[in-house]
Amino acid sequence: MSKQSGVSPDQRLAEPVDEPIRHAAPSGTDGPVPAGQPRPTGPTADDIVDEQRYVTMLYGRLDELRTHTDRRLRAALRNVGGTQQERSQRDGTVRMYTDHIERLGAVEQGLCFGRLDLADGARRYVGRIGIFDTAGDHEPVLLDWRAPAARPFYLATAAAPDGVRRRRHIRTRDREVVGLDDEVLDLAEAGRAGTGGASGGLTGEAALLAAVTASRTGRMTDIVRTIQAEQDRVIRADLNGVLVVQGGPGTGKTAVALHRAAYLLYTHRQILSTRGVLLVGPNATFLRYISQVLPTLAETGVLLRTVGELFPGITATRAESAEVAELKGRLDMVEVLAAAIRDRERVPDEPIEINIERDSLVLDPATVATARDRVRRTGRPHNLARPLFDIEIIHALADQLAERIGADPLGGENLLDEADLAEFRRELRGEPEVQAVLDWLWPVLTPQQVVAGLFASEERLAVAAAGLGEEDRAALRREPWGGWSPADVPLLDEAAELLGQDDRAAQARAARQRQAEIEYAEGVLEIAAGSKSIDFEDEADAEDGMLDITDLLVADRLAERQVDGEQLTTAERAAADRSWAFGHVIVDEAQELSPMAWRVLMRRCPSRSMTLVGDVAQTGALAGASSWWPVLEPYVGERWRLEELTVSYRTPSEILAVAAKVLAEIDPMLTPPRAVRDTGEQPWDARVGGAELAGRLVEAIRAEAAGVGAGRVGVIVPAGLVDELGRAATEAEPEVALGDDPELTSRVVLLTVAQAKGLEFDSVLVVDPDRIVAESPRGRSDLYVALTRATQRLGILRVG
Repeated sequence: MSKQSGVSPDQRLAEPVDEPIRHAAPSGTDGPVPAGQPRPTGPTADDIVDEQRYVTMLYGRLDELRTHTDRRLRAALRNVGGTQQERSQRDGTVRMYTDHIERLGAVEQGLCFGRLDLADGARRYVGRIGIFDTAGDHEPVLLDWRAPAARPFYLATAAAPDGVRRRRHIRTRDREVVGLDDEVLDLAEAGRAGTGGASGGLTGEAALLAAVTASRTGRMTDIVRTIQAEQDRVIRADLNGVLVVQGGPGTGKTAVALHRAAYLLYTHRQILSTRGVLLVGPNATFLRYISQVLPTLAETGVLLRTVGELFPGITATRAESAEVAELKGRLDMVEVLAAAIRDRERVPDEPIEINIERDSLVLDPATVATARDRVRRTGRPHNLARPLFDIEIIHALADQLAERIGADPLGGENLLDEADLAEFRRELRGEPEVQAVLDWLWPVLTPQQVVAGLFASEERLAVAAAGLGEEDRAALRREPWGGWSPADVPLLDEAAELLGQDDRAAQARAARQRQAEIEYAEGVLEIAAGSKSIDFEDEADAEDGMLDITDLLVADRLAERQVDGEQLTTAERAAADRSWAFGHVIVDEAQELSPMAWRVLMRRCPSRSMTLVGDVAQTGALAGASSWWPVLEPYVGERWRLEELTVSYRTPSEILAVAAKVLAEIDPMLTPPRAVRDTGEQPWDARVGGAELAGRLVEAIRAEAAGVGAGRVGVIVPAGLVDELGRAATEAEPEVALGDDPELTSRVVLLTVAQAKGLEFDSVLVVDPDRIVAESPRGRSDLYVALTRATQRLGILRVG
């Protein structure tokens, strides 16, 4: 971009990177008209009336389904009491009906969006869910878009109609049909009618262009009405194995990933409903941006998380430099953590004296070293090896005590037998001082203690990270307070693997809780028995009395009936369980993950059923990937497949032309995606003095906000200028949103490149691109991301 210095504000920069397939439709028309072709006659007003009648029927059926499900839910809620099993079944039923009602509510908008007229005269309506005619032969009156029978809606072309004569796109607002777009795929009929089929490899061009040119709202919308053939191929790919989806800006990678999640849940419900689907995004802002898509596709059970949220109980928000994050993301940290844990397995420099009652024992360093080495050879994780270490030390102390107490004064064999030794060991295990020594020599650790303790101590870093340079160790050093950074979470997860889960304390707590419940039940039964003896006036009445609770239950069974198991969804249970194995994992912006983060995700998905979505040209993280092979080879070898998305639907040709120059500087071998449209709006580029930047930015924000009307403006600034420019922008325009997690529904959002990943705006202002490039060794990739967030307009403010 440096070649463009010195240009005037109205200079036109963009050259078409590729001839667009289709120009954007003028406002108020049904779609673009190819040069040299007459405008299609299209559907008539009577067609709209007919479709309205059918859509009204579908909404009537939707209302009936809601009413029926709500009635069943209310009946289940009234079913109180019963055994624990009955209550568990009731809770499962309640959860099922509640989820069903949520799904039925989520598909209200755009319930039906398409119709297929087949060559045999049959018609199929396509929508968000499947609806059946319960009054007839249970035939579908609306096909779920994921059903095999609905696939021709996305794939049929005039060259390969797949039995489809006509494809109709139905546009609705609330429950009203507001427009129809027809594509005649029968070439003979198209010629007779003067209409044309899909061209340029696109299906539903009018609907597609209407969707991509519509104003943004700050929340991502689904593309279920406009899925294209190359996207459909990815969405419906096989569940098994690792699928990498490489695609440039605007190709719909994120939308494809979300629709793939919905498709897999529909197709493999039995597997994935119990094991769950995890979708990992780059940051919390991005996850909020996409949060509405899956519910509108009738799926509410996918767990959305950032890498910083993959360790239960931890939400990582601590800021740190890109250089430190890269250092923590290296695979070297596996050995650093292992060494840090080994360093906690102590051998004393001097003998330890242990006082028990009126005696004193001595634990010498050699005995501890022998016990430690023997336990390490078992290969057990640190916490799970602690009981073995306890046995070694307590046996050694018991032998020492036996030699002292049981020695034959005449010099013969020891007078104590194995039973005596077992008693000594039992008593020693209960000695507080013995337990204190064991805790010091081989402490039971949490991952948080390991990681925080390592970074808080120069001495521990020197021992555990001896292989790192002094500068790297100094960069890792920090105080233990202030929370966790996203780069810490893979380290916590790795430490948890190395430590193992010591659940003895949890089991002891559960046993105590169980005993307390039994004791409470015993008290209830005693009261009931006492009441029974008072109620009967004589023995004859007692003999003829009815059975009561004391005749039918003992205390432990009564306690069992009162335990209410916590009823959680699959996603909720998975979120709380670090060792959960997901049925499928989807990663968006996958190129940003560090090697340590990949280890976390591979542990979460031992089946290696994964969809990885990204663009290596947009890698901004220093620990991120520059190609896919080095990332995947350690885990799956060559057993992964690549799909490429090559068409940019969101980003117009004028903006892609500017971005293509930056892409060539990143890697001349990379090919930019092909734009499907141009807008006639050339990006503008202005140079301002540093002192004028804030004022000119405010002017540009006002101009772009006016230019996009009800749309959204994204202002992407260097990380080092966020405070200065954010303050100036919000003082002048209070509606500007900014911060660590800005609200994207605001008309103007000011954010960094890292925050902007995966987002889109009607207009984008890129501020000081030279500084964006200078802030990171991968600054050109950051600039490439910044330049390709817009769907309509792009402005660049340079400083110099």
